[in-house]
Amino acid sequence: MRKVLAIVLAMGIVLGNLGFSNVKPVQGVEIETDAASAILMDAVSGRILYEKESHKELAPASVTKIMTLLIAADAVAQEKVKLTDTVTASENACKLGGSQIYLEPGETFSLEQMLIAIAVGSANDGCVAVAEHINGTHEAFVEDMNRKAQELGLKNTHFVNAYGLPAEGHYTSAYDLAVISREALKYPLIRKLTSIKEYDLREGKFKLYNTNKLLWWYPGADGLKTGWTNEARYCLASTVERNGLRLICVVMGVPQVRGHFAESMKIYNYGFAKYEFKQFAPAEQKQGVVKVRKGVEDEIVAVTEIALGATVEKGKDKNFWVETKLNPEISAPVEKGQTLGQVLLYQNDQLQATVKLIADHGVARAGLVDQLTRTIKGVFSF
Repeated sequence: MRKVLAIVLAMGIVLGNLGFSNVKPVQGVEIETDAASAILMDAVSGRILYEKESHKELAPASVTKIMTLLIAADAVAQEKVKLTDTVTASENACKLGGSQIYLEPGETFSLEQMLIAIAVGSANDGCVAVAEHINGTHEAFVEDMNRKAQELGLKNTHFVNAYGLPAEGHYTSAYDLAVISREALKYPLIRKLTSIKEYDLREGKFKLYNTNKLLWWYPGADGLKTGWTNEARYCLASTVERNGLRLICVVMGVPQVRGHFAESMKIYNYGFAKYEFKQFAPAEQKQGVVKVRKGVEDEIVAVTEIALGATVEKGKDKNFWVETKLNPEISAPVEKGQTLGQVLLYQNDQLQATVKLIADHGVARAGLVDQLTRTIKGVFSF
């Protein structure tokens, strides 16, 4: 026994001399990051998978522009503006420094081109031009940004401008940026814009390269936005999707050049190693049938609006069960995509996800003659 103990102690001394004295079991390892603040969030549920000082109020630099793009995308969705709109640069927009596309007063681009300039080239001048086009003034647009922050329940965010240059009272947190990013991902337009790697502006005379290098360096990355100022240091809010698992990572206040990419990849590696997305039903899968009153059809199929599943820790994917709640009948007319019920996913007794059940197609209201004919048929069928 003494001999065995001696061998163990000797091995410990050797390992310590080789630099392994701090080796810990994998399960006990915590992520160490140089970011002043960081968070890893499941994009579907909003569940926090890792955080460090995530509610600390910090300068976000150009990561601000995710909210700028969100307000713009919302305006497009509401048909307040169109991507084909002509946006004219004002003198106010052309006065800005920092990253820009060097707009000249009176120069015009389509709204879509301006949004690409913001998403890919981080154009400060483009932010003001877009803000003025949508709201009339930059100040009114910023009010909308702060109003949206309140709607999202953000406690540590306040915007002073739409572009992120340092300003007193302009701050947010890693957690709040993750929530903003999660909301932004609901708009396909934003993912499309922020995933563009390069773009030719002014008929190829001005080349834009996306500042988010994860698009090249990390498989599955398809958004969102970088930021840097002397005050904020290096910041990045990004998103990656692999095998149905979509994660959002935010790092703020990273001191090293390109450190925001390295720290984000480190956190993503942890997330994808530890978690997976377990799917129980794909999008548009039939989940039941609902009777239709007074319609040209008697029934309609209810399908899942999106995939039903949950992000789970690997090896802990047991005891899941599904509950389906479906309206027994509905009156015509029925629109395609109309909500007919919901399906709930539980693990043990804990609700993990809820997905709407929607109509797979539309059903028009039957005419009076058709309704009478069906009634008569129903009577004589007994």
